[in-house]
Amino acid sequence: MHRKLFFLSLFIILNLFANATQTVVSFPIPAKVQFAGQTILLDRYDLRERFDREQTQIAYTHTNSILILKRANRYFPIIEPILKANGIPDDFKYLAVIESNLDTRALSPATAGGLWQLMPATAKEHGLEVSDEVDERYHLEKATEAACKYLKTAFNRYRSWTTAAVSYNAGMGKISSEQQKQYVQEAYDMHLVSESSRYLFRILAMKQFIENPYRLGFRIDREHYYQHINTQKVAVKDSIGDLAKWAQEQGINYAQLKEFNVWLRDRKLSNPKRKEYMIDIPDTGDMIFKSSKIKIHNPLKE
Repeated sequence: MHRKLFFLSLFIILNLFANATQTVVSFPIPAKVQFAGQTILLDRYDLRERFDREQTQIAYTHTNSILILKRANRYFPIIEPILKANGIPDDFKYLAVIESNLDTRALSPATAGGLWQLMPATAKEHGLEVSDEVDERYHLEKATEAACKYLKTAFNRYRSWTTAAVSYNAGMGKISSEQQKQYVQEAYDMHLVSESSRYLFRILAMKQFIENPYRLGFRIDREHYYQHINTQKVAVKDSIGDLAKWAQEQGINYAQLKEFNVWLRDRKLSNPKRKEYMIDIPDTGDMIFKSSKIKIHNPLKE
């Protein structure tokens, strides 16, 4: 008993010592930041402090921040070409990050779903199918296309990418109304609810972090990033009564099918209209981890 008490006491003392010597720091705040070709000066006290809040949040939310860096290595190469093809600035990939932490299964309490956290009505309005069996908000490419449509409409209304970004959270109706009521044009000059007020600065801080994680003390070895997994798209025009059985016929299991096709929401695909769906079948060779296959998407992170 005395031996157990001794080691327990030693453990407590060592932990107290470790905590007592741990250094917690505040990080420098840049004088200005860039977003979608626009320079935002952080010399005004409120803009400076709003950026600092989000930077500090990222720096000390270690689990989410590390996972975001790893996931970005897999998903940014898919998102970026779609943004470019639609004329949307590349910086909007960071909007997807703060919406979902790049979690492909993300679902908010308000029922916004997928990497871009689209509400069901918004998704349908922009051409996505949302049903019990198929929910294309979880289809990375299609959801990105839908987000582009929204952002393009918002930019055409506001002629400002920063205001278009905030409208993604607050809604265009709200932003347009507050422009008139508050006599300002830029969303970051508006008095908005906390979530919308923080929104742009969360994007700005996330951009700074992902572009240079070392600045906030994060270091990830090359072999720890998530590797890209190639897939083959299989066209399906008929119904599939049992997706688990169908997956086995493709050489994978049901769990793997669902992992690469999160938009398939049921165990079957009824497809009464005989619509063509493209189902991703992962390359089984790529599913075996090999550090040699990892490519660092952002050279600053290597």
